[in-house]
Amino acid sequence: MGAQKDNHILGCIKRSVTSRSREVVLPLYSALVRPHLEYYIQFWSPQHRKDMDLLERVQERATKITRGTEHLSYEDRLRGLGLFSLEKRRLLADLIAAFQYLKRAYRKAGEGLFTWARSDRTRRNGFKLKEGRFRLDIRKKFFTMRVVRHWNRSPREVVDAPSLEVFKARLDGALSNLV
Repeated sequence: MGAQKDNHILGCIKRSVTSRSREVVLPLYSALVRPHLEYYIQFWSPQHRKDMDLLERVQERATKITRGTEHLSYEDRLRGLGLFSLEKRRLLADLIAAFQYLKRAYRKAGEGLFTWARSDRTRRNGFKLKEGRFRLDIRKKFFTMRVVRHWNRSPREVVDAPSLEVFKARLDGALSNLV
């Protein structure tokens, strides 16, 4: 896996940059390390908690490099730096893709991926998706299954957004309540 490579890149940043300010470290992290981590979580798609934690520790180490954040908890460092955990970033990308499949760009393909749950009793939003039931746990990790629960728990104003840009903005605000 690439966590070791990204840790080496972080070590190079730490050794070669004298300033530990947010304005210096965050752009370097965002340009050199974060794209790798996002690739791993989206395309390699770690299924086991230990693999996800390994990748999360790389980002955790990167947040510790910034001056003044060493004493804070990981969640507080993320909040202070304006970052999401890798798990939340994966969820954000999954929900954006689901929105595109269901509402906009790939609507025809989305009709085959997801099944609408027809019910008059909807608490949060009226655009619920049907959850499948499977005997094998591996199916629960598929994209279509990962997204359904979070989509159904999203507020109506998020899933009923008129455009992708509005959806992204509203989702950022609601994301803290989803995980």
